[in-house]
Amino acid sequence: TKSAQFQIGPSAGETMSLTGKDMTSTGISLTSLNVTGVKAANEAITKVKAAIDKVSTFRADLGAKQNRLEHTIANLDITAENLTDAESRIRDTDMPDEITAFTKNNILMQASQSMLAQANAVPQNVLSLLQ
Repeated sequence: TKSAQFQIGPSAGETMSLTGKDMTSTGISLTSLNVTGVKAANEAITKVKAAIDKVSTFRADLGAKQNRLEHTIANLDITAENLTDAESRIRDTDMPDEITAFTKNNILMQASQSMLAQANAVPQNVLSLLQ
């Protein structure tokens, strides 16, 4: 049996293992079937049913892992598109306008702080006059 491990998330533990199984007639116990008598045929049918169950279980496991990989691929496609969009917006930013807006907002914030400091000082001045 061969196996492969896929990194499907950003963290170290977010992996998925895919292990191949021996699905040959030997691997699913279908060698030397005998159908010459009723008892032997019934035993062969039992072996075939067991082999079908093994194959069905393996196919279901593969299908689930395929769905998980497809979901991961779709998420990665969306993430790549979002990153491209974000990069484009960053590159398209008009830096002089943004610096001007930042400076204006900084001045407004400092003026507000100054007004609050003066407003807080007025009651102190009134108290000192009353004493």
